[in-house]
Amino acid sequence: MSSINSDDLHRIFEKFDRNGDGLVSLDELKCLLEKIGVHPSSLDELESLVGKKSLDIIDFMFFYETIMEKNMETGKEEDINNLDSDLVEAFRVYDLDGDGFISCDELQSVLARLELWDEHCGRDCKSMINFYDANSDGVLDFEEFKNMMQITNP
Repeated sequence: MSSINSDDLHRIFEKFDRNGDGLVSLDELKCLLEKIGVHPSSLDELESLVGKKSLDIIDFMFFYETIMEKNMETGKEEDINNLDSDLVEAFRVYDLDGDGFISCDELQSVLARLELWDEHCGRDCKSMINFYDANSDGVLDFEEFKNMMQITNP
């Protein structure tokens, strides 16, 4: 899983703080998690995981850092397998048509679904794909995606 900088985390927080109260409720957090393919079984399960009924920006960032730390533990074969499994799942999220490649349109579609895409991102999507597209075919295969995720994750 790639690290997200604090500016991006603030932007994500603001997108999911739908009512503008400075808090992301469990409902709003559940909506975010479901958009990225994580489906908590209930709000009670999510509350027991988070420990609160809502998160302010500091709690939200702490929640993210906790998830990142858990995913970044190294030295165990299980963690390596989990990372590969997470990368496969992440790749599937972006490979909308299941053809084994991530196109610019698919990337834009997923970013739009996550409410992280606007008109100016189109050029950025193409640039990002071109930067990591080792064989210059205009799309990312799984190995290119995996390399991108490992390069952007210190």
